[in-house]
Amino acid sequence: MTVIVLTNCPAGLRGFLTRWLLEISAGVFVGNPSARIRDVLWEEVRQYAGQGRALLAHTTNNEQGFTFRTHDHAWHPTDHEGVTLIRRPDPNAPTPGPTARNGPPSGWSRAAKRRRFGRG
Repeated sequence: MTVIVLTNCPAGLRGFLTRWLLEISAGVFVGNPSARIRDVLWEEVRQYAGQGRALLAHTTNNEQGFTFRTHDHAWHPTDHEGVTLIRRPDPNAPTPGPTARNGPPSGWSRAAKRRRFGRG
């Protein structure tokens, strides 16, 4: 069994996946392709996802009975003594970019600062 979940991906990619998988909900694809086809599909998803995110989960012969891969996700799979777990980002850690440098760079309008960094 293979499950691919797409978020904010182009419609053409969704149409491409419907050739081999069944779309049971918006952006959720399930099916039972061979391992070779599954790997080819995953490479296509990674290449054409654009600004979107993708998650692939499939059955395999390990203790959990499945494994998963992510593309452009904040949560990452991490191996812990043979068991794959999801590592969530630390909400208290500083984010890279202008907010880690104490606010936006100079020259931004007030409206742009509010849009980018919130009202606070």
